[in-house]
Order: sequence, then structure tokens, then C-alpha cells
Amino acid sequence: MGVFEFEGRIPSIAPTAYVDEDAKVLGDVTIGAQCFIGPGARIRGDYGTIVIGDRTSVQENCVLHARINEKCEVGNHVQIGHGALLHNCTVKDYAVVGVGAVISDYATIGIWSIIGEGAVVTSGQSIPDGKVAVGVPAKVIRDVAEADKQVWSKYKEAYADLALRYPKGLKRIK
Repeated sequence: MGVFEFEGRIPSIAPTAYVDEDAKVLGDVTIGAQCFIGPGARIRGDYGTIVIGDRTSVQENCVLHARINEKCEVGNHVQIGHGALLHNCTVKDYAVVGVGAVISDYATIGIWSIIGEGAVVTSGQSIPDGKVAVGVPAKVIRDVAEADKQVWSKYKEAYADLALRYPKGLKRIK
């Protein structure tokens, strides 16, 4: 696992979090319990702060970064899809950030909001709680339905479970 101190800033990673050996975590980063940090993820707290809550997945090739002396904050039970980019933003509890989405500076993603694949949430944009937003730039298209919550809760639970299973079940064969 690529975890690095940077100029006295040391990542804090919960013992039950899984950080893949091909991920890089450096500097002022906090990763909560039962988080899953996938291969290729880059979580860079070199001159800003990154905080990731409990039971959150940061999937393959995601990038999280913050501006100088500022913060990128991700809540609990969040799913960040493959290849998403989060920069100096706030993603609240239970949100979903789709594959390849971009959440830019000072943007806020509300509780239980869903950001569609490839969407771009622009600088300073706020997606209210419980909304689905898609497109470039992202636009709210509907409310999150109870069926959405049920489906996404299963995926989130699966990643929290993987965080516990990977350390014991993942075996290098070559």
C-alpha cells in the first residue's frame, strides 16, 4: 500500500479500512472505518486536507485533492464511482458519485444525492439533498426515489464488506 507522510503530515487510516497496494494516500488524509480504497486511487493531502467518513468506497482511479489550507470532505456511506475526480468539495452522507464524474471546487453534494456518470458539478454548485443530477454542467432532473436508495444501499454494503474481506481473501498469485 502506498501511504506516505509529507512534511510531517501523516495519513490516519482506520484499522478496518482497506487501501489497495496500488492506491496512493499521502499527507493530511483521514480514512474512516470499513472504507474501500481501490487500485489506482490517488488521495492527496499534500497542502490541503482530505477527510473520508466511514463505510465509503473510493473506487479505482479516483482522485481526491484540496486547495492550499482547504478541505475535500466526503461523508459516511458514500460511493465514489470508478475514475471520479473530487477537488476541494463536500460530498455529504449517503451520496453517490457516478463513474467518471467531476465534483469541482467549493461544490456541495447533498445527503442521499446521486450524481450521474460523467456529470460535472461545477465550481460552487450545490446539489440539494435527495436529488439526482446529470450532465455537463450537472442539472437536477428528479428526486431520489426509495427504490434508488434500496439499490445503492446494497452496493455500498458490498464495498464495506469488501473492505473487511480483501485483507484476508486477496492473494497474489504472480
